[in-house]
Amino acid sequence: MRATTRLSSKGQVIIPRQVRAAHHWEIGQELEVIDTGDGVLLKPKKPFPETTLAEVVGSLGYRGKARTMEDMEEAIRRGARESGHDRR
Repeated sequence: MRATTRLSSKGQVIIPRQVRAAHHWEIGQELEVIDTGDGVLLKPKKPFPETTLAEVVGSLGYRGKARTMEDMEEAIRRGARESGHDRR
């Protein structure tokens, strides 16, 4: 697909509707701008940094008793009180 656009006086470029639709880019989509030397490449920014299995595998080894939602909520309340962020 090819399309033509213009650079505005503010340095803005409008991405044509058919290109946005083809890539499912909605209003507010963050894009990475990559200089390729003879142009630029726009890629959707990923919401989270990429991780490797080695970086997250440590969380897989937990063998303790499963925590309930109530346990987790109480831990959050306790942490908020201890840090001075309890607004009650």
